[in-house]
Amino acid sequence: MYSFLRFPGFKKRALTLSYDDGVIFDKRLIEILNANGIKATFNINSLCFGSGRRMSVEDAVALYKNSVHEVAIHGEQHFSLDELPDTLIVQDVRNDRIALEKLFGGVIRGMAYANGSCSERVGNVLRTCGVVYSRTTKSTEAFTIPEDFIFWHPTAHHKNPRLNELLDAFLDDTPARHHFHDRPRLFYLWGHSYEFNDNDNWEIIEEFAKRAGGRDNVWYATNIEIYDYVQAYNSLVYSADGTSIYNPSAIDVYTNYFGCEVMIPAGKTVEGLSVIKR
Repeated sequence: MYSFLRFPGFKKRALTLSYDDGVIFDKRLIEILNANGIKATFNINSLCFGSGRRMSVEDAVALYKNSVHEVAIHGEQHFSLDELPDTLIVQDVRNDRIALEKLFGGVIRGMAYANGSCSERVGNVLRTCGVVYSRTTKSTEAFTIPEDFIFWHPTAHHKNPRLNELLDAFLDDTPARHHFHDRPRLFYLWGHSYEFNDNDNWEIIEEFAKRAGGRDNVWYATNIEIYDYVQAYNSLVYSADGTSIYNPSAIDVYTNYFGCEVMIPAGKTVEGLSVIKR
């Protein structure tokens, strides 16, 4: 393959975060992320507002709405979906989506599996509910873009003992020795902000955000922004001889094509590209 995805601005790296349950400690987490230019997705149970350490509806709207961060589905009642029949999965997901869209506006298409409970059956039901991606709790310690976003496995939980080592690898600028090593890197961190409070270790996310944030060579995005961009890249249409690329999407797409940086504007065709003959 001689066409490599590049994130906006021809960046090779992207960072996204995902935090669950809409708890009161998200406020401090967002302050840390905002100070370092990092975006996150917050997964909410709409029937659990105000219970335990979860935020009230009013506080959640004030915190998340009109912010740079994304609100996503986490199931209306935080059920383990693989323990439910299909009809109740639909009800739990659909009701949560409807409630969150009314509160926060827009069209909500993303999700995280409550309790990490997922299966092929559950994933297929989610697709019928208009869900385009859903985060699992299976960490990969890798920076790959998922083949199937309905089972989006994150890179690491923030308590991973190798977190700093993984971040070092993600940020490593050593030149690629072979074009197959020139692939884009996506770091996906997840967790619950109450864990920082319970374990008195806010320094983990503070240090991570300070090291990972504010870099010109990293694209900071929400989960849905990552999804939409990758879909736009995958929708590119190539001419028979490979010298033209058409972008049918509404998003400008960046690529490294046979060693050349090429931006294909939304709805446009770029022609006269060079293809290396072998």
